[in-house]
Amino acid sequence: MDLLNFRYEDYPFVLFSMSHLAAIMFMLILIIILYKYRNKCSRIVKNRIRWGLVILLTAGELFFHLWYLLNDSWSLTINLPFQLCSISLYLCIFMLVTRRRISFEIAYFTSMTGAFTAMITPELFFGFPHVRYFQFFLVHAAIILACLYMVWMEGYTVTFSSLLKSFFSLNIIAGAVYGVNRLLGANYMFLSHKPYSTSPIDYLGEYPLYLISLELIAFLLFLLLYLPFYFLKIVKK
Repeated sequence: MDLLNFRYEDYPFVLFSMSHLAAIMFMLILIIILYKYRNKCSRIVKNRIRWGLVILLTAGELFFHLWYLLNDSWSLTINLPFQLCSISLYLCIFMLVTRRRISFEIAYFTSMTGAFTAMITPELFFGFPHVRYFQFFLVHAAIILACLYMVWMEGYTVTFSSLLKSFFSLNIIAGAVYGVNRLLGANYMFLSHKPYSTSPIDYLGEYPLYLISLELIAFLLFLLLYLPFYFLKIVKK
């Protein structure tokens, strides 16, 4: 099928095109719906949402690998789950299944940062109506919704200590991924060179200086994600 092929020139993705903006708008609508009904759902409905997100994330990841295999393009340098959003996906699945606080703390900061960035400036070469377009945006929207579900429907919160734990965990993960990159000649988490598609990294200097900039930006984004909880705590006091 044409919509399953690997010829991205047939369905090129254009940054901030109508199809890109439509995907972002769809995500925002789902976020608004989740927030609106956060206190109106029974435990049964909440569990259905939770397991629905687990199924969507799992199916999206399985399809991603199957699509590469069908096109005889699966590679150790591309398809191992070491990109930030792949790591976020597995973190979110573990978080939703176990509902452990430590998994939420790490997933909230890491996954929200990576998935929001990917939604706005995706490293995507296949546009609408290619199946990769739908898989990419559905999975990244599900990552964001999974974190917000834990906050709005399960009542989880984060502290500044959570931020530090997540930031240090991310750096530990990055260190391990850098080792994988050196071993395989890969570019997971863009630790070896910049992405080939247009991205904010293009404005952060050359390798390896942009890695330092990414560290600072990641910490600032983590702070922004923490601020709503900080201000809510002050209001309650």
